[in-house]
Amino acid sequence: MPCYQLDDELWFPPTEAAEDYGLLAVGGDLSVNRLLLAYSLGIFPWYNPGEPILWWSPDPRCVLYPAQLHISRSLKRFMRKQPFRLSVNENFAAVVYWCRRLRAARDGSGTWITPEMQHAYLELHRLGFAHSVECWQEDELVGGIYGVCLGRCFFGESMFSRSTNASKVALVHLVRTLEEKGFVLLDCQQTTDHLLSMGAQEIARCDFQEQLRRAEVPPNGPLVSRF
Repeated sequence: MPCYQLDDELWFPPTEAAEDYGLLAVGGDLSVNRLLLAYSLGIFPWYNPGEPILWWSPDPRCVLYPAQLHISRSLKRFMRKQPFRLSVNENFAAVVYWCRRLRAARDGSGTWITPEMQHAYLELHRLGFAHSVECWQEDELVGGIYGVCLGRCFFGESMFSRSTNASKVALVHLVRTLEEKGFVLLDCQQTTDHLLSMGAQEIARCDFQEQLRRAEVPPNGPLVSRF
């Protein structure tokens, strides 16, 4: 399968043209319009510093349906103690900062959250398309998650934890908020044991595309954030 080279024109190849491991296209930019088009089609950017922008549509896709969230007994006991103050969109920039900082420091190899990516998602947040959940201990931000919202789908981008279970609690609060607002899908993008343990599952790319339509994410249509 070919890997498509993007140009200045606003377009993406069909997702079924992606490589077996999910790579679909190279190049383009991180403009708001291109990012919104990408997410509406089930495509997301993911690349390392020094690389061109890489666009992905993996098959299978990891998703979590809000009603299927699984909270372990130990996490339920932990949450009953109310160890954190929870907030939504209180400090989006700080959540992105800590996701970038901790991932870059984990093994010293860097992170896909480049300065350009930071700027792009801050702009999406300013326009009302990107959102965050925060966990606080007093005035210290100790965990969080952020992503992009279109229609009734939340596209999770990254999460971090600086305190035991903080990222798990942030995810639980996000999913409960999504369910309250009538969302039908949380896109987790990449599969991890952590996400599977909390109720996420893998579905085929074609099924994911159908779920986007069910979640009212119209390709080439007016895009609305319902978060």
